[in-house]
Amino acid sequence: MFSRADAYERFMGRWSRLLAPALVTFSEVQDGDAVLDVGCGTGALSRAVLDTTRAARVTGVDPSADYVALAEQKIGDPRVRFEVGDAQQLGLRDATFDKTLSMLVLNFVPDHARAVKQMIRVTRLGGLVVAAVWDYGDGMEMLRVFWDEATRMDPAIAPRVEAHMPLCKKGELGALWTREGLTNVHEEPLTVTLHFESFDDYWAPFELGQGPAGAHVAALPRDHRTELARRLRSRLLGGGSDRPFDMQARAWAVKGTIGREARAATVC
Repeated sequence: MFSRADAYERFMGRWSRLLAPALVTFSEVQDGDAVLDVGCGTGALSRAVLDTTRAARVTGVDPSADYVALAEQKIGDPRVRFEVGDAQQLGLRDATFDKTLSMLVLNFVPDHARAVKQMIRVTRLGGLVVAAVWDYGDGMEMLRVFWDEATRMDPAIAPRVEAHMPLCKKGELGALWTREGLTNVHEEPLTVTLHFESFDDYWAPFELGQGPAGAHVAALPRDHRTELARRLRSRLLGGGSDRPFDMQARAWAVKGTIGREARAATVC
């Protein structure tokens, strides 16, 4: 039986580990920076910061105690500490961090504008606030293929497809950063490739109930679940024998600088 944190690792954690180093580079993290990882999950981004810099100090915050416990277990480094907390109300002091990062989280936060304000509040003047979100509508191939086949089976679920989630389209993160008063706003795509050893390596994590796609699979009657797996296998393998294959995933990343306008607009 997988814990929630272990299930996340099998479903999305491996993608996070691939994306994290690219986001650290995009974020311009330097040796000695104090870095906040908002929605740290099981620690992929925090680990990448530690691996990339010699003396960065990292604080990871996540609402899931299970995720925080696994991050602490996996990363035994005195430069990092993890705590349970809400992105919409960070229990951290003003102007504490040089870089505040959030990876694959903001689209799941109910009030993402409030979360960005909190990220601004805890970041020093001149510091960077950075986030990345999967391009669910087009660039996240694993999920696009899944939802294509799921909606062909049941068109009524179309409104629940992750392509409709906020902030996942080109320009949406950048527009949010600009509205919140950040300057030098820059958005760009980050793309990674994940290798699957077999069809089961792709399909089995969906059966662990993680995210909207996993929840959809968990709610299906057994025969519908079997049929969805059959359709996906046919699409990915073309009716041939099982084999390894690769899939692409694109995220939109944004960064902006803390200026006095952003600081003045912060809601504490």
